[in-house]
Amino acid sequence: MTSGEMSVRPLILSGGPAAGKSTCGRLLAAQRSRAAYIDADDIRQLVIAGAATLWSGEEGEAQHLLAARNVAASGRNLVAAGFDLVVSDVVTPDTLPVYRAEFPDCFIVHLHLTLDEARRRSATRTEYLTGEEFDLLHAMTRTPPDVDLVLDVSGKSVDEQVDVLCRAWEESSRHG
Repeated sequence: MTSGEMSVRPLILSGGPAAGKSTCGRLLAAQRSRAAYIDADDIRQLVIAGAATLWSGEEGEAQHLLAARNVAASGRNLVAAGFDLVVSDVVTPDTLPVYRAEFPDCFIVHLHLTLDEARRRSATRTEYLTGEEFDLLHAMTRTPPDVDLVLDVSGKSVDEQVDVLCRAWEESSRHG
């Protein structure tokens, strides 16, 4: 932490596909003098054989929950070592209690955007989901669980989105 830089609460970014969770999460962590970023998708990809997606029924939901617990375990170690922490994940009603229990003072932000805006953003990058999976995941995240802030990011540039998130994160840490 540089002189004048305040300590911040762990930040969990949620939202549907192409909302900017990963892009903004990395950029927010990079702005800090000592920070770590965990993409829950990277943790989920540790499962090589038998991997299941969130929309694959009970097994997919169980693996999503397992990934949240694994993210939390790694995140706790990083926070204990003095790193500010940013996590990106699709936070569901099942994983929200995991994050709240593991990081009681975390700040959870759901990034919201319309399906049309999500599709527009997705078309500018490598796509990992089929169109059907994209639409399904977007629909699954349309109504967020009880997070701290729902931020409409439709029409915002990455820089604008990061700026708004940074201000909200620091403000929540002052009054959290």
